[in-house]
Amino acid sequence: MKIKEIVSALERFAPLPLQDGFDNAGLQIGLTEAEATGALLCLDVTEAVLDEAIALGYNLIISHHPLIFKGYKSITGKDYVERCILKAIKNDIVIYSAHTNLDNAQGGVNYKIAEKIGLKNLKVLEPKESNLVKLVTFVPYAQADMVRQALFAAGCGNIGDYDSCSYNLRGEGTFRAKEGTHPFCGTIGELHHE
Repeated sequence: MKIKEIVSALERFAPLPLQDGFDNAGLQIGLTEAEATGALLCLDVTEAVLDEAIALGYNLIISHHPLIFKGYKSITGKDYVERCILKAIKNDIVIYSAHTNLDNAQGGVNYKIAEKIGLKNLKVLEPKESNLVKLVTFVPYAQADMVRQALFAAGCGNIGDYDSCSYNLRGEGTFRAKEGTHPFCGTIGELHHE
């Protein structure tokens, strides 16, 4: 499996738009076209973690905390971060971090902590707003409703208090207004075609 396939799976589970503004989650170092030879998981990337990856022959480190938070004007090895950067590059090790995006993801770190301490009826306290992602796909017209329903069932198509939002190339759109909305057209709880 290529490293980019692993990165893609991580980002499907914990999309980068879920990260907080101060964060630097995502690909930190390296090229993702290589086949993965193994992966180490860690909280923080340290020289010891890199040494372990080298000893095991692994070319991917997945950390929770990003190694790189700030921009660098030079990499000279003056601190552990710079030494880690140099060592990773010299040894063709990819470093990927999933931090606040993983904290904020449905089923991510905070959800798991809440489950472990026995909380029920879990929901995001401060949902990320304005992080819409546009999905464009082309399918035969006869299968469009089946694909649309599968996407909605997976959680796609929610915008505010409306769900099942979609649009096709003929300029037609659909939506369903949830309780508490005041739609200009359509009926609450029913799929509307416009």
